[in-house]
Amino acid sequence: MGKLDRYISTDGTVVILAENGSDIAEAARQIHNTSKTCTAALGRLLIGTSLMGYMLKNDEDSVTVRMNGSGPIGSLIAASDAGGNVRGYVMNPDAELPNKPNGKLDVGGVVGTEGTVTVIKDLGAPEPTVGQVPIFSGEIAEDLTSYFAVSEQIPTVCALGVLLKKDHSVACAGGFLIQLLPTADDTVIEKVENGLKGLPSVTEMLRQGLSLREICEKALPAFTLELLDEGEPEYRCNCSRQRVERALLSTGRDSLRELTADEVTEVRCHFCPAVYRFSSEEIRSILEKAQA
Repeated sequence: MGKLDRYISTDGTVVILAENGSDIAEAARQIHNTSKTCTAALGRLLIGTSLMGYMLKNDEDSVTVRMNGSGPIGSLIAASDAGGNVRGYVMNPDAELPNKPNGKLDVGGVVGTEGTVTVIKDLGAPEPTVGQVPIFSGEIAEDLTSYFAVSEQIPTVCALGVLLKKDHSVACAGGFLIQLLPTADDTVIEKVENGLKGLPSVTEMLRQGLSLREICEKALPAFTLELLDEGEPEYRCNCSRQRVERALLSTGRDSLRELTADEVTEVRCHFCPAVYRFSSEEIRSILEKAQA
């Protein structure tokens, strides 16, 4: 289970969310058996999407972030509810590249620098809201920062990181998201920028044992912060047999007729290890619903 805090500056100009998502990133690694660079890429996207989900206003709201880049990982996707509970997957979980010359994992290379970031928000309206921007760097945090600046026109700073152990399991993972409120002026922007100069990476601060409050105060040293709320997000898949039945129903009558020829139809969840099995009789029952 993760830990997520949200703070506002006492002058009402800045909001910051910070998350320790080490358990989330490790759960995703185990579920999808990702390579080390894919673990870092998916972990960053999961934590970034979890932070975005926690910013949603209503319990029923959700956000999905999809990155379709030119790198060997293919597409990667994460979806979060309003509690920050998140799930995700990558198209090619075993994709890998050599480390960069500085020894860092080449997340930007495995994701690719050409393509799109698509953010889909289901806010209870008849149709979801969709924003799309070009991939900025493939490093995830910069891409989410670009999305907020271009699509939502909200000045935002996003930092994300995943640190691995020698056995490629997750040592620590986390991130923070800073957004300026409408009351912020140029002096506030300058204070934020100055505070971020020389800031250690999120994983380095987590590795040192800093709390989320300490990370936020280190990122925004010129501001006094007040805790708004806190959560305990986790890697959580919302799949169910009923959802899979609805998905099968949506494939149409022709597809369902073809499936009736199979003794058993297996449907595997993209997000978790769940496998749902339907007998030919059950498929026929779903087909009858489609024909009704």
